[in-house]
Amino acid sequence: MKFVIIGRNIDVTEGLKVAVQDKIGKLERYFTPETEVHVTLSVEKDRQKIEVTIPVKGSIIRSEQVSSDMYVSIDLVEEIIERQLKKYKTKLVDKHQAAAHNFKQEYIDKDYMEDEEIKIVRTKTFDIKPMYPEDACVQMELLGHSFFVFNNAETERISVVYKRKGNTYGLIEPEI
Repeated sequence: MKFVIIGRNIDVTEGLKVAVQDKIGKLERYFTPETEVHVTLSVEKDRQKIEVTIPVKGSIIRSEQVSSDMYVSIDLVEEIIERQLKKYKTKLVDKHQAAAHNFKQEYIDKDYMEDEEIKIVRTKTFDIKPMYPEDACVQMELLGHSFFVFNNAETERISVVYKRKGNTYGLIEPEI
């Protein structure tokens, strides 16, 4: 695996590089040697955050973890990604056969128990009225939801607003 490690508001020391490569390097048994792993270490006040992104053809494997200690965050993120790989292996490989070349054959061949199968337990239908993103944010807050689907009056497309950390909002718009 090839590591691309960057730091935001933190100097990436040799110790941190070694810790990332040792811990995330355990995932090497799943990926081919040419797979790139993008790691971003950042610090905001007492929050030590690591973001790991592994692009594979047709998909992205990603996790971010925050704690008061960077080494704890590094440990946590490796566990999460390994769990994701085991849980979604069949979906990653079956749906994106092109992605199979990023993974080692042993990973593709091995069967993992699917701890939690994805089950849709409720379907909801509703009228989508044209509104502006700011109005959609207000509606989302009134409903107490963390996201809201709406017909964007500016673009005349279906869009989604969502609540981000730090009481900010995000807007997702489809690319056509």
